[in-house]
This record gives sequence, structure tokens and C-alpha cells, in this order.
Amino acid sequence: MKKFLILVACSSLFLTSCVSNKEHAALEAKQKTTQDLLNTATVKLNDCLSERSGLSAENNALKSQVTSLNATNGELINQIGDFTDLTIKGASNLEKSLESMKEKDLTINKLRDAITRRDSVNLALVQSLKGVLGDMNDTDIEINVEKGVVFVSISDKLLFKSGSINISEKAKEVLGKIAMVVNNKPDFEFLVEGHTDSKTISTNCIKDNWDLSVLRATTVVRILQDDFGVSPARMTAGGRSQYVPKSANETAEGRAKNRRTRIVILPKLDQFYTMIEDGLKNPAIN
Repeated sequence: MKKFLILVACSSLFLTSCVSNKEHAALEAKQKTTQDLLNTATVKLNDCLSERSGLSAENNALKSQVTSLNATNGELINQIGDFTDLTIKGASNLEKSLESMKEKDLTINKLRDAITRRDSVNLALVQSLKGVLGDMNDTDIEINVEKGVVFVSISDKLLFKSGSINISEKAKEVLGKIAMVVNNKPDFEFLVEGHTDSKTISTNCIKDNWDLSVLRATTVVRILQDDFGVSPARMTAGGRSQYVPKSANETAEGRAKNRRTRIVILPKLDQFYTMIEDGLKNPAIN
């Protein structure tokens, strides 16, 4: 019996050992398969994690771009608003500029009209003077226009004797013709200027060339007033002495040119000068 029990025990042990080895082999195979699956899953997990990291970085970059675009969009909206304001202001300024240019053009046209009228009046005056003095020698009387002013220059030999302030009868004839023209032009005033050469003079009545030039001018003014009825309110007498020469004083011919009496005819033309003053005050001109 004892032997039988030992045999049975050994058989049981043997059978038990055989089953365990099979199960162990199966378990090992299953474990290997599971491990392979686990490894595969781990690789895929790592790939997913890597891809997730890249997508997250890309997402953050896109969010940053969206934020930047939103900021840029806001700036553009503000710039468009500012540009709209500037456009409105620019249109308003342009309109004001156009109005200013129109005012300036009108003022300039008025000034041009005034200058044209002045030039026309001066031309008529010159023609009248040349008409009444046409038979005079050009070297004795010169008539010209400079800067809108008419000048009549009469030589010394025609008006006065050397060093004298007394006018000859022939000179009175010339002054009478000039008086006839200026009396017909009440809108003119004029300045009578005496000019001498550089040779000094000193007498009991005449101290120097200043005296001589002024006295000759006043003599002409008195003749025009007393003999030919020119209004004294329209005349001014002045002396320039030797200091505004026409030629060099080194020669007799040059000194003869410098000894002269010049009548500067000045148009009143109040309207013309008023236009000029108004034009200079006009902001459109300035």
C-alpha cells in the first residue's frame, strides 16, 4: 500500500510537472505577443506624442499669427479711419486753396488791368508831349518812360545860361508847351528836379551846386505857375546837385549832359495805387 501511495504521488508529481511546462510555454508565447503589441503600441504612442507636440507648436504659432493679424487689422482700421479724416481735411483744404487761387487770380487781374491803364495813360501823355515838342532838338529835350513814370529832361543850354538861374525866352516857349499838356492832364502831379555838373560854383547868391540845382528848379516851377497857370499844388521843386550824373564829368560834353532840368510826371491814379495796396494786404496774394 505504501508503495502504491508513493507511486501515485510520483505519478501526480510527474503529471503536474508536465502540465506546468506546457502552460509556461503558452504563457511565454502569449507574453511575447503581448510584449510585441506593447512595443508596437509604445512606438505608435511616441509617434502620436511627437506629432501632438508638433501640432501644439504649430497651433501656438497659428495663434500667434492670429493675434498679430488681429493687431495689424486693428491698426489698418485705425489707419483707414485716419486716412478718411485726412482725405476729408485734404478735400476741405484743397477747396480752400482753390478759392484762394481764384481770389489771387482776380486780384492779379485787377492789378494787371490797373497797370495796363497806367501804361495807356503814360503812352497818351508821351504822345501829347512829343506832339507839342516835336520840333525840338532831341539832344535838348528827351522824353521817356521808366518804371511807369514819364520823364522830360531839358538840357541846361536850352533853359539857363552858365551859372545863371534866369530862364531865356526860348525856354519859356518850351515850358509853355509842357504846361499846355499838363494842364490838360489834371490827374498828374510832377516833380521838377535841377541837376548840375561837378564844377564848383560860389557867388553872392549861390553858395554851391546844391543851391544852383534847387534855385533852377524853383525858377521853373514859378514860371509854370505864374506864366502858364499850372496849379502849385501839383508841383514839387527839388535839387539833385551833381550827384545823379548821366555821364562822366571829365569832358565838356559829359558835363553838358549832366547840366539839365528834369520834370518827373507822376500820375495820381488813386484807384491804381489803392488796388496795389489792397492787393498787398490780400492774404491770397501774401
